[in-house]
Amino acid sequence: MTRPITLTASYEHCRRVNARHGRSFYLATLLLPEWKRRHVHALYGFARHVDDVVDATGPGSRAGRAAALDGVTARLEASMAGEPVRDPVLPAFVHTVRSFGIEHGDIEAFMSSMRADLTVTRYDTYRDLLAYMEGSAAAIGLMMLPVLETVPGAARTAREPAAELGRAFQLTNFLRDVAEDLARDRIYLPLEDMRKFGVREAELERGGAGPGMRELVAFEAERARLHYRRAREGIEMLVPSSRPCIRAAAALYGGILDEIAAVGHDVLGGRARVPRRRRAAIYVRHLVAASAAARAERRPPPAGSRHGRAR
Repeated sequence: MTRPITLTASYEHCRRVNARHGRSFYLATLLLPEWKRRHVHALYGFARHVDDVVDATGPGSRAGRAAALDGVTARLEASMAGEPVRDPVLPAFVHTVRSFGIEHGDIEAFMSSMRADLTVTRYDTYRDLLAYMEGSAAAIGLMMLPVLETVPGAARTAREPAAELGRAFQLTNFLRDVAEDLARDRIYLPLEDMRKFGVREAELERGGAGPGMRELVAFEAERARLHYRRAREGIEMLVPSSRPCIRAAAALYGGILDEIAAVGHDVLGGRARVPRRRRAAIYVRHLVAASAAARAERRPPPAGSRHGRAR
């Protein structure tokens, strides 16, 4: 009988998934205190694992993907109930959920949006797309929040900015990945906006961005920037050692919008990437603050302080 994967191996698997598939985000996580990183990797690894299940391609893939997602759901429920499972990401994910009291409602919202990807391929309005992103993006930000930690009294207030950052990241990804999503017969550009700018699906399939398509992308990019601005106030609600990571992540993902703008908002001509030199510069810019904040948090309270007195 095959033994279930160990917790240590599961955390390492999630770290490798993050390093391989989320290079910009992985770079930002290096600014976190070491003990927090593995939990962030666990959340990313789980989200990526489920996303890969619903994105799988091949003959008869819709039925196969549905069955595979059912399998993930069943293993997740079993693992949450304390049963050992043979899954590379669930031991780390469930351990993180339990360790930080991550709300099960956020997990359920995420799984619901992933299941929607099996059947829903178009969104008529931006409101419809936002409803999808409540599970696929906002819920991820909310799951991350307990790991990142908030300053005293800010746990509830910080939820909406965390959700906004999740929306900003995903809308950025939608704009970057228009061609890739179209290959899976999915369009995450609201259809009413496509009609407003005179963009037809045939234009997306041809791969050449005309004036209307460029205007549409610029319009959606401004929406993403608005989400970034709304998320900004939440960074100060985090403990100091988590702020450099999130500032860097926002700069790295926001940089994708800058790269899209630099090519005239033509997202069909190639996948926008933040140059390696710029990514490195963003990381270095926040490294000193991250190191200082981590050292300060490790420092014991002064003798005689409220937290330092013997009880």
